[in-house]
Amino acid sequence: MLTTLVMLQAVTIVTGVYAVRNDLSLSTLTSRSSPTTPTASPEESPPISVVTAGPVLAQLPARAGDGPLPTKGTLTRQLTDALGDKALGDRVGAVVLDAVTGERLFASNPETGIVPASTTKLVTCAAALAALGPDARLSTRVVQGASADSIVLVGGGDPTLAGPSAKPGSYPRQASLATLASRTAKALKSRGVTKVTLSYDASLYTGPTLAPGWKPSYVPDGNVTPVHALAIDEGRQHPGHSQPRVSDPPRFAAAAFAGLLRKNGVGVAGAVRPARAARGAAELGRVDSAPVYALVEHALTFSDNDLSEALARQVAIKEGKPASFDGASDAIHAVLQRLGVAKGIRVYDGSGLSTRNSISADGLARLLALAAGSAHPDLRAIASGMPIAGFSGTLGNGRRFTGGDSKGQVGLVRAKTGTLNHVNTLAGLATTKDGRLVTFAFMADQVPVNAEPVLDRLAAIVARA
Repeated sequence: MLTTLVMLQAVTIVTGVYAVRNDLSLSTLTSRSSPTTPTASPEESPPISVVTAGPVLAQLPARAGDGPLPTKGTLTRQLTDALGDKALGDRVGAVVLDAVTGERLFASNPETGIVPASTTKLVTCAAALAALGPDARLSTRVVQGASADSIVLVGGGDPTLAGPSAKPGSYPRQASLATLASRTAKALKSRGVTKVTLSYDASLYTGPTLAPGWKPSYVPDGNVTPVHALAIDEGRQHPGHSQPRVSDPPRFAAAAFAGLLRKNGVGVAGAVRPARAARGAAELGRVDSAPVYALVEHALTFSDNDLSEALARQVAIKEGKPASFDGASDAIHAVLQRLGVAKGIRVYDGSGLSTRNSISADGLARLLALAAGSAHPDLRAIASGMPIAGFSGTLGNGRRFTGGDSKGQVGLVRAKTGTLNHVNTLAGLATTKDGRLVTFAFMADQVPVNAEPVLDRLAAIVARA
């Protein structure tokens, strides 16, 4: 039942984030956010090598996650006391559920819709795994144009596509524009073609490139790139830096591709222009992203805004909806309805940058319980992707679970963070001291000051229960 999940927790803590080297070419680096600083969620950890936890493994229970339930009275008293901290403000939702049965162990304003910030990514990723399947991949292709010496670069919605300046070695392994150029050049030369005209097709996505509820500063501050179906390095002008973001990601990617073709002995004549690829056009080259489960793990561990928006658009396409913000919102809702966890969840983007998003603590905790259970093994990457307290991703940045009551629970909590102006949220999994696996969601969207330490304390109380 839950044995696999608990073993996964133990193995991940010992070996690190799947033996990850987080290359900056795939990270979303944002400045620290506070209620008084106009920056967006989330912040990411610096590059990390393999994490080894040593004695932390000994703290993990050997049981299969179905030990006795914690004493409700004690849990209620401790959580109620912590929720009284003034740093949380006046609008707080909190829920703790038994992951085995779904029984509510604690609740405070459980049905209240709260601005979730980046905990929205849990919803997006669950919908992507359920709709697309864990092994699906996003493809970038080159197809034949209208003549033998014309070609079209077709974006498939993979924002992780590595441009010529990206450093190799990141996890998950990225598709490479250089590889696509090499394969395309080889195919062209086999036909005797050594000079082409190049167009690009980014028409897979439709509608506005910025979501409702996004602040105008998000793009210039490097929090996100306008959403396009063709981009390299998540729209960054320089792969290792969050800003500046390029003004026209498809054209930027196509220009880089033209340069790579020339390096492979194929000349490119004239200007590179947008165009629609003909349906059924012969494919000359193709590269595929990492599988969706690995993309989900990365999106959750490092709170990747660009990747989350791409996954949301892919859900829309799979569900037969327009590949727009509105289409993705409708598609995600439809998938959640099929899963039986749509109640209390309404989103308007995939990343959680939108202040229009509304999720109840109960809705988020129940989504996590579904992902942790055995009925939907296709959702397992939700559990494996969430940061580990004090070790990885947005919980391993040196500021979380490092002091006070929460310090002793390093490694025993997996959770997704969320931070916007006046918004702090935390939702995830914890194994209690007696070996019971529980899910939790703590959410506040009127915080007067940074409430992250209080959220860490709440999660630590659950892990100690």
